[in-house]
Amino acid sequence: MPRDLQLAVRQNPSADYTKLPRQLGPADGLPPKGPAPLDLIVSLRRHGDELHVSAFRPGERTPGNRSHRARLAVSAPELLAKAARLRTVWRDRLIGYDPDPYHPYPFATAVDFTPLAEVAERKVAELAEEGRYFLETMFEGADRSLSLFRDYLNRTLTEHGSLRISFDSDLHLPWPMLAVEGHQPDPWADFLGHRHQVEQTGAAYPPIQPPSSPRAKPVTSLNTDDQLTGIGRAPEVRKLLEDRSQLTVRTESDRLLEALSAAVLDEDVMYFWCHGQFVANDSPYEQLAVRLSDDRHIDAELVRRHRRRHLDRPDAVFRPFVLLNACHTGQSAAAELDHLGRALVDLGADGVLGPQLQIPQEFAAEYAFAFLDHYLTGEFTAGEITQQLVRWFAREYRNPLALAYSLHCGIDSILELHP
Repeated sequence: MPRDLQLAVRQNPSADYTKLPRQLGPADGLPPKGPAPLDLIVSLRRHGDELHVSAFRPGERTPGNRSHRARLAVSAPELLAKAARLRTVWRDRLIGYDPDPYHPYPFATAVDFTPLAEVAERKVAELAEEGRYFLETMFEGADRSLSLFRDYLNRTLTEHGSLRISFDSDLHLPWPMLAVEGHQPDPWADFLGHRHQVEQTGAAYPPIQPPSSPRAKPVTSLNTDDQLTGIGRAPEVRKLLEDRSQLTVRTESDRLLEALSAAVLDEDVMYFWCHGQFVANDSPYEQLAVRLSDDRHIDAELVRRHRRRHLDRPDAVFRPFVLLNACHTGQSAAAELDHLGRALVDLGADGVLGPQLQIPQEFAAEYAFAFLDHYLTGEFTAGEITQQLVRWFAREYRNPLALAYSLHCGIDSILELHP
C-alpha cells in the first residue's frame, strides 16, 4: 500500500532562481543588497571621424523599442579638442589663478578654498558654464534625430534626481566636469559629477578569473616615488594602508614589473602615488606613462607586455581597484594616446580612478586619504564614494577639484570583506 516517505530538505538550491534579486537577503546567506542597477547608459561610438551616440534607461520602453540615438554633427577630432580645451581652462583659470605675488597660486597650494570663498564661487560658476558649453556644443545641430536625442538626454540628466550613469565611450572625455542647465545661485549642482555617479567604460571584455573569496583584511600596494612620501597627507595615507590592510610598498619599477609578470597578483587595491607624463618614444604619438623613484617610464604597452601572457590562464588573478593618483593618468587627450587606465582594465582591473588634469599634490594626497578611508571599510562602492567626495569637498572647502577625478569602469567596485 502507498505510504509517505520521510524527507528532510537540507538545502533549497532553487531559491536563487525563484526569488528576484531584490527579495534575497541575510536569511538566504547573502548580503542585504547588491549593486544597484544602472539608471542610464550612454554609448558614444567612433566610425572614422564620425561619432554616433545612443542612450537608454534599463527597463524603460523607448520609441520603437530601441535606444535613443543620433549622429553627432561634431567630429571626433573636434570633440577631443574641446575636451583638451576644457581641461586647460580648469588648469589655467583655477589651479593657475595667481592674483597676488606675495601669496602665489592660492588654489594650487591649499586644499581649503574657504578663505577665498567668494573668488572660488566665481571660478566654479565659470567652470560650470564651460562644462555646459561643452555639453551643448557636443549635441548641437538641426538634424531631427539629434534634436530629439538632445532633448531626451537633457531631461534625463536634469529631471530624475541623482542617477548611476555609465558612459560607454570610444573617446575619453571629462564627463564629471561637464554640466547641465544652470541652477543658480548654486552652480555646483550643475556638474554631472556632483549630480550623479558617473563612470566611463569602453574597455574590452575582462579576462575570466577564479572566483574571489572575501577576506578579513584587504591586500593593498603602494607604488610610489620616494620624493613624494612627505607631501601633505601622504604619510597618513601610508599609515592608513598599513593599519587597515596587508600592504606592499614598491618604489622601483623592477619590483612593480616583477609583480605584474606573476600569474597571481591578488591585490584588492593598487595605489599609485607618483608622477605621470606623456612620453614621445620617438614617434608621432605620445604615450601616457607613470614613473616611480627610478627613471623608467611605465606605459600601457609595458604593462601589457608583462601581463598579457596570463590572459588565457584560468588560474591567473589580477582584479584590483586601481587609484592612479598621478598627474594626467585619467586623461587620454586623443584617440592615439594609449590610456594606461584602459590597459589595466583590459587586463582585469576592477576599475581605475585617476585625475583628468595636473592635480596639485596637496589636494591629491587629501583626496587619496578620503577615498581610501571610505573604500577600505567595504561599505561603499567607488561610484558612491566619488560622488560623495565631490559634494564633501564642495561643502567643506569650496574646492571643485574632486570633479577632476574620473572613474574608468568601477562604479560598482566594492571591497568584499568578512568579519
